[in-house]
This record gives sequence, C-alpha cells and structure tokens, in this order.
Amino acid sequence: MEEFQYHHRSRSWRALAILGAIYVLLLAGVVAIDLVWWIAAIAVLCTLPAVYEFFTDRRAGLTLSAQDLCWFTGTLTQEVPLDDIKSVRFDTRWDLSVRVTLILQNDRKLRLPHECLPPHRDFESRLKQAGLRVERHHFAIF
Repeated sequence: MEEFQYHHRSRSWRALAILGAIYVLLLAGVVAIDLVWWIAAIAVLCTLPAVYEFFTDRRAGLTLSAQDLCWFTGTLTQEVPLDDIKSVRFDTRWDLSVRVTLILQNDRKLRLPHECLPPHRDFESRLKQAGLRVERHHFAIF
C-alpha cells in the first residue's frame, strides 16, 4: 500500500475573497443605505475568528501509511499504529459534516479533529485498502 497524505492550510484565496466581500457589503451598507454602525460592527466582530485563522495560517493534515495513521493540527500531533485500530467509524451529522472516530483494540474511542480530515469518501476507500474495518452511521440523534 502506498502512503496517503492530506494537508490543509487555513490561508486561502477563497477565505480572503469571502472576508473581502463581507467587508465591502458592510461598508456599502453603511454608506449607501445608512446601515447603523453598531450593527455593522457586530457583523465585523463575527468575522474576527476567520481573520485570525487567515493570518495565523494554521496547518492540518493526515498521513496513512502501511504501519500507522498520523495526524496534526496546530500544535497537536498524534500517531496510532494500524494494529491498534479495531475499526473506524464515520458518522454523518445533521449538518452533513462527517465525524471520524477511531475505535481502538482496548475499546477506547479517539476522535480525529475535523480540520485534518481529507474528503471522507476518499479517506474511507484508503482505510479499506489498508485493511481496516470501516463503519458508516448516518444521522444518529445521539
């Protein structure tokens, strides 16, 4: 099995374009239609986490090799040997995001951070190629 790698950066042109569009629309609202300044300020405050992510450019990623599964996000790094993994559970949530949980041989559960996950269909097929058992669960309430 060849090694599978996925890397993600929080700084992208798409994020910059979305933030720029929001600020242009808010400025146009204040100038053109007399949008109350404090409403615009509240909207700007809501975008500050995205601005922080853009400027810090946090990186996240995942590597699946024949021996182990490694992932990193920010300062968190973790590695699990494939022999320690009993199964991998994919849970589709109501907002259509997918949560991935490793179920270890000792029945301990280890959830992978969302920001380090590759597209779930591709990741699922790679896990099956590595010989891991994959479970799919859709829209569970709890």
